[in-house]
Amino acid sequence: MIDFRNKIFSISNQEQFNDITLQTFHYQAIKNPTYSQYLHYLDTNINKISEISEIPFLPIDFFKTHKVITNDIGYKKIFYSSGTTNSIRSKHYISDLDIYETSFVKTFEYFYGDMANYCILALLPTYLENESSSLVYMADYMIKKSKNEHSGFYLNNTGDLVKKLHDLNKTDTPIILLGVSYALLNLAENYPMQLKNTIIMETGGMKGQRKELTRQELHNIFCKQFGVQNIHSEYGMTELLSQAYSKGDGNFFTPPWMKIIIRDSYDPFTFMTNNKSGAINIIDLANINSCSFIETKDLGKINSDNSFEVLGRFDNSDIRGCNLLVVNS
Repeated sequence: MIDFRNKIFSISNQEQFNDITLQTFHYQAIKNPTYSQYLHYLDTNINKISEISEIPFLPIDFFKTHKVITNDIGYKKIFYSSGTTNSIRSKHYISDLDIYETSFVKTFEYFYGDMANYCILALLPTYLENESSSLVYMADYMIKKSKNEHSGFYLNNTGDLVKKLHDLNKTDTPIILLGVSYALLNLAENYPMQLKNTIIMETGGMKGQRKELTRQELHNIFCKQFGVQNIHSEYGMTELLSQAYSKGDGNFFTPPWMKIIIRDSYDPFTFMTNNKSGAINIIDLANINSCSFIETKDLGKINSDNSFEVLGRFDNSDIRGCNLLVVNS
């Protein structure tokens, strides 16, 4: 197995990324039965794969129907996607939670610095209410890491959250208010306030819960109601162990061990150039023990500054992971 701690999380340039990506592919092509079988069906000669552009990506729906994990290790935890009552939920088998924790801590530090410097207020169910959610697991870790006495989950205690926001607003404490979009929207509509030193960070849409708004409409409401200049966003999913972050305008950036590739919406084996919209493929090298090459159902494009935007989904009826967290908690 690849020594991920010394290699994956130490990537500092494109050459290192390319080298470790190809190592990861050849490892998973042999050790991951689901991925290996998929490559076999595609008649892929893995020994001839020498460029990232030649690597086939596993359709994300395989996480709903198969156990996507390398075969020489067991698993310690399963993260489940949220979904409707009758929907099939994705399952991500986690062999080593230290990898996930290392990934989301280093990613956060890469964009925001030390978690301990922030007060983390989460509009999400608590870990005890939804311990199968990778997002809730991350938020729970962040809250503990922050070491701030006011950090915590406030989904079911809006009154206390509002009071803490007003009290903290009188201090210089940096705050991150993290939540699913429609929970943040309910807070914004019912408790408008002019916040300072506060990052509003939304983690997903409102499919099935509120009238659908464009990202710009939603962020405009947040900016006006909370008195902030920009709305931050987190892009992640059950099937990943890494996240991308946007500090405004919906432009996301990835950590060095994660890469977005845009494929043709009608041809999954053809990749698009920058500024061309298509479907999103993700390389997440933190997924060393599952599959690092995932073909998602999200639509997007890569900008000239290497940020990417999420423009929508193929199937609007399939509600993405975090969107039903609050309802199903």
